Amino acid sequence: MLKNPIPKVTNQLQHRAIGIIKGKFTPISNEQLNRGFLIDNEDEKIETVVLGKALSLLKKHIDLKKSYYWIVYPKNKNTQNLHLQVAGIWDPYQLNDFPNDSSKTNFSKLLEELDLKDNYFSVRGELVFVNTHNKEIVIKICPAMKSKNLKNKNFKLVIKGELSLELLHRFVSLDINREGNSLQLIKYEVIEKNLSKNN
Repeated sequence: MLKNPIPKVTNQLQHRAIGIIKGKFTPISNEQLNRGFLIDNEDEKIETVVLGKALSLLKKHIDLKKSYYWIVYPKNKNTQNLHLQVAGIWDPYQLNDFPNDSSKTNFSKLLEELDLKDNYFSVRGELVFVNTHNKEIVIKICPAMKSKNLKNKNFKLVIKGELSLELLHRFVSLDINREGNSLQLIKYEVIEKNLSKNN
């Protein structure tokens, strides 16, 4: 069974921001493996942090000279500065129970079978700001709380693209493409029309 790096949503109003990027991870230093840069095929550098569970994969299985498909959470303050958090590595052969069939070693073809591609991001949340002049939108994402005593982990993503002001405070699902250090809107779907203004 081919494992989807970006799982299907389990709930209509599931918030998320997750993507997949092919590149090489370069740590800042050998002592600090969890911080560094992801360098894509265009030699674009993106500031990156490796989260706990991915860090053990990185230490055990990853050859830092090679490119991998990284499953990442995006963060940014504006459309020029993308920051990534690595949540996992998508390697159907080495890290999953997927039979190593040489006719299927084309990872980009495997991704296409899952309706995905390199630099694709799925973003779901509330549209909280539209800048028509700069063609930018801001989506507020409220991840599901696993524990009550975690402080509020809501965050906002700035995305290049145009949406109508009429969609403000609606819950939207966006297909996003990464271009350099920017997230670019490809298409959107309105999931819920009246999110209460006070959440």
